[in-house]
Amino acid sequence: MGYYPVSLELSRRCCVVVGGGAVAERRVEGLLRAGADVTVVSPELTSVLVGMAGVGRIRHAARRYRCGDLEGAVIALTAVDDPGVTAAVAAEARERGVWLNAADDAAHCDFMLPAVVRRGVLTIAVGSGGSSPALARALREHLDAILGAEWASLGA
Repeated sequence: MGYYPVSLELSRRCCVVVGGGAVAERRVEGLLRAGADVTVVSPELTSVLVGMAGVGRIRHAARRYRCGDLEGAVIALTAVDDPGVTAAVAAEARERGVWLNAADDAAHCDFMLPAVVRRGVLTIAVGSGGSSPALARALREHLDAILGAEWASLGA
């Protein structure tokens, strides 16, 4: 399947993350950098996510996902080890017209998350359409190492 690269304006828009582990934490951090209004649905959270919830940076529904959790969302992301939960979230997402990214489950994804390098306003996204995340990560690490901080000042 071909993917169309795009940058989304998520500032103040509702985004839902289902899952509370390390992968969910990385997804939440990216959404917050984009200015999204983030709700995390999970009975448990990493200590970083607990801290974010404690200071109001995210909302936390301290329970397992249930149908209706995507109401008002523009995008949703799952980061759970339960294929049944991912399938249920995917069904609701499709019903509501919410784009979904399901970690490690390309069959349920409407969009892929690229590996990203940022230098100020410059954003470089590397993707493999989900076929080789390791390749995208390796190229991101290479670009991160060779593009110095001076690139940030060029876009100012």
